[in-house]
Amino acid sequence: MVVGARTAYIAPGSPWENGFVKSLNARLRDELLNGELFYSLREAQIVIESWRRHCNTVRPHGSLG
Repeated sequence: MVVGARTAYIAPGSPWENGFVKSLNARLRDELLNGELFYSLREAQIVIESWRRHCNTVRPHGSLG
């Protein structure tokens, strides 16, 4: 069954066209990036992955109350 739904195109480098991405970018910057100084790419990957896991499993989401 074909519904006719299509994916919306969001231009690269245009997070303001997607509210969810804009919110994520702001939260990532406020909660993590502004307070960290990374000395290597590997260190950044580990710290950011830890933050991501915390956000997705431990911290309650605003949409859930």
